[in-house]
Amino acid sequence: MKIESIKTFTFFDETQRKYFIVKVETDDGITGLGEVGIGHWGAAIQHAIQHLSDLCIGADPLATERLWQRMFRRGFFPADKVYACAISAIDIALWDIKGKALDLPVYRLLGGPIRDKVVCYPHNRASTLAETVESCVETTRQGWKFARFDLPADLSESNESGPLFEPREAIPRAVELISSIKEAVGDAVNLCIDVHTRLDTANSVALCKALEPFNMFFIEDPLRSENPASYRTLRQQVSVPIAAGEQWSSKWGFREVVEEELINYARIDLCIAGGLTEALKITHWCETHFIDIVPHNPLGPVSAAAGVALCMASTNVGVQEMPRAPGSYAQDLFPKQVLFENGYARPRDEPGLGVEFNETLALERPAPLNSWPPEFHRRDGSFNNW
Repeated sequence: MKIESIKTFTFFDETQRKYFIVKVETDDGITGLGEVGIGHWGAAIQHAIQHLSDLCIGADPLATERLWQRMFRRGFFPADKVYACAISAIDIALWDIKGKALDLPVYRLLGGPIRDKVVCYPHNRASTLAETVESCVETTRQGWKFARFDLPADLSESNESGPLFEPREAIPRAVELISSIKEAVGDAVNLCIDVHTRLDTANSVALCKALEPFNMFFIEDPLRSENPASYRTLRQQVSVPIAAGEQWSSKWGFREVVEEELINYARIDLCIAGGLTEALKITHWCETHFIDIVPHNPLGPVSAAAGVALCMASTNVGVQEMPRAPGSYAQDLFPKQVLFENGYARPRDEPGLGVEFNETLALERPAPLNSWPPEFHRRDGSFNNW
């Protein structure tokens, strides 16, 4: 069996949510699906996939480690984040092919099952504090055991650039929000707040200290990711559980925070950090430091299936990100997704990742390759991370 072609698809679902799916085809008819982690950089990543195809077409799709090493290192300069996204999507598709070729679910190839099902958290992002609280109440009613929400911006002072975000003003708003959520859902629901890299070290320390009384499950991305050593400064001053890693694009991005145990939860994005091949290495490495994984998954059914497969086969799992309940969205585009009930996901017990893709419909709903996320600003007009 040899790789015959690699195809890319960027398209919208019924809610105008964008997807970037990669399909790897083999000469004996077995195909695999992968997903790209940074859809906003679609054009550059598509070119990277086309470039990497030179190394993949004609190769053995089951030789995932060999192909990963060649894709990451063949250009002499190590793969950057654009190429890492391309490698990730191709690698996940190769594991899907491997499972189908060997007639096994991917999670069994990775060493599973370690557990029967994977606990997940939803996205409770909303426009106002009141709407966020109501979202948490609603997902709790639906059976989710977690709630996850953003460090709040001030939407009342939006301008043409986007919402206002003043770090020192966001901290008391976060305390108000979490107090209201706790009162509404009680102590049985695990609470997670995503700082989304919006704070510098001083304000992140202040936020973490303010949230200590709430027994948070974790505080996510309290700092920007460019300098992992900054987590040392933060860790020395706060005791709350810290989750980070979604923006790191290989095992080397995680090196410092894992070896020095600066985080409690590793936010591996399988669609950015090198696919299942690299994510499995990071996960086992984290295990030696008693760091649990919380796979980053803001994307679609293929990313979700890959994350759930990794969690099924890994002992050190905190929770799996799952923005929406699988099977509740994009069912026309992905008629088969992972199974989901009462806040838990399960892979389908069938070969590969267990995801089906309607290629014909995707071609009828094309989305632009490039886009931009929202933009936050401060009162003085300067830019702030979204």
